Amino acid sequence: MKKMEYTQKLANATTFTFPNHIIDTIFNSVEEGIMIADTKSRIIHVNPAFEFVTGYTYEEAVGQRSSLLNSGIHDQEFYTKMWATIREHGKWSGEIWNRRKTGDIYPEWLTIVAIHNEQGDIVNYCGIFEDISAQKNAENEIERRKYTDTLTGVANRYAYLQRMETLLQSSANREYHHAVLFLDLDRFKQVNDTLGHSVADEMLISVTQRIQSVLKNKDIVARYGGDEFIITITNIHHMQEAVQVAEKIVHLLSEPLPIDEQNIYISTSMGISLYPEDGTTLETLVKKADQAMYYAKQNGRNQFAFYFDDLKIDSKRVLLLDNELRKAIKQNDFTLNFQPKISLEDKTVIGMEALIRWTNDQLGFVSPAEFIPYAEETGLIIPMSECVFRLACEAHLRLREEMDNVLPIAINISSIHFHQSDFIDTVKMIFEAYNCSPQDFELELTERTVMNNERDSIRKLVQLKNMGFKLSIDDFGTGYSSLSYLVQFPLDYLKIDRSFIQYITSIADKQAVVDAIIQMAHRLHMKVIAEGVEQKDQVKLLEKLGCDMIQGYYYAKPMPLDEFVAFLEFLKLEAREDLK
Repeated sequence: MKKMEYTQKLANATTFTFPNHIIDTIFNSVEEGIMIADTKSRIIHVNPAFEFVTGYTYEEAVGQRSSLLNSGIHDQEFYTKMWATIREHGKWSGEIWNRRKTGDIYPEWLTIVAIHNEQGDIVNYCGIFEDISAQKNAENEIERRKYTDTLTGVANRYAYLQRMETLLQSSANREYHHAVLFLDLDRFKQVNDTLGHSVADEMLISVTQRIQSVLKNKDIVARYGGDEFIITITNIHHMQEAVQVAEKIVHLLSEPLPIDEQNIYISTSMGISLYPEDGTTLETLVKKADQAMYYAKQNGRNQFAFYFDDLKIDSKRVLLLDNELRKAIKQNDFTLNFQPKISLEDKTVIGMEALIRWTNDQLGFVSPAEFIPYAEETGLIIPMSECVFRLACEAHLRLREEMDNVLPIAINISSIHFHQSDFIDTVKMIFEAYNCSPQDFELELTERTVMNNERDSIRKLVQLKNMGFKLSIDDFGTGYSSLSYLVQFPLDYLKIDRSFIQYITSIADKQAVVDAIIQMAHRLHMKVIAEGVEQKDQVKLLEKLGCDMIQGYYYAKPMPLDEFVAFLEFLKLEAREDLK
């Protein structure tokens, strides 16, 4: 018997002797609390579940008004609308907060039904309710985890981005100043590899506590990545306030961390950008703070640096960078990291993107954001790109020996290199030399690359396509952002830029744009890859929108080839375990 049907029969009884033993049994056995009141809201009957949930006994409740349970949370307008609905429709259902006899407030799902006599007049009201405290607690915990880094307890990247968007919106057209501090722990990987994950985790917790000890309640701190933290010092009056915070953090993190009866030594490199001086958008502020952080790391670590236009690298560093870059090209002194591409259909790895990395004896780790633009400015990007082709071919040959199914490798193509007259001949020569088939590779070009000199672009893309390469438009949305021009190019994939994916679950316009891109790309017979996917809810939404593949930190960061192979072996083992 449905609950409402039962309630109607129950409430229609003129006396509450319940001659029907079945109804009597149900009334006294159901887990939902039941309360019957007269037209003046006086309680005339309750069941045992009512007593259990509210704490009031039958004797204490009967004769009292139903307002006995009011929590005081809801205003008069809430109750006015509720009773208006009951009078108009005969019932009301919804979430409500009530108060137990102990005074504790709790949430319940309540249904109130008006009971009519044969003449159609209301003679009673029957309320059926369920305590949903456990459900609410679970929902609150899920919501907390959505915004909290589970290891350190501070905000995660998602929460930081949300809070910063709110802060910047409220700061628009006002004379507010903020400082964004981007921190990266120096030599964290060494600690992680030598001492293990548990020690590294304890270290991250200690680092977080030391950072928090410096900040005020109004400031924002978040764990941005594995060993990266980001801080916003809000409402500063002078940049010196940011300097003081940065100096304290650098000093505190240079002090030994006592973990497992041993002292762990760590340091941090920090970059700082200022709002609104360095930018008014979150993306710009984070990007510039990140660039300044790399500058601090490259200049000796354990220090901080403010962002300045083009970083204004001093002449000595430019000379050193130029000399070392030329040596690296001659000696093929670069490495490749690989990031997997995941199919949303079956969650398997179906490809990998090759990303150039460079660590130099004198310069240390040099960010691609520094040496690639410099190489493009000086023309060194052409021989550097050829190095990447050779390294990718070497990686492919190794994978061909070690794996049953070789994954296609995606290579990023520089616009300058692509538009060289001998580009096609150079590519052919390298692939022939390594005896590699272009069918096992994908070439990624930006919108701006193919739109510069369209006729030359079409000719070369057709040649590459005929050779067997798969072709992809990278960072779609950051350039011309028009799908109409793509019709004239023989493309296989379209990669949606991370700037759209970052806020896809929180900003409706971003979601609408991504949805439109996916639908249009599919009509042009292109598969869609989403870049920069970092959250589970992003994965679910992209899957719902029909995206074909994703790439980002949610599944894996870029990694050396050895780690990539181990990653694939781990996935195989997991798949086998799932089949058992």
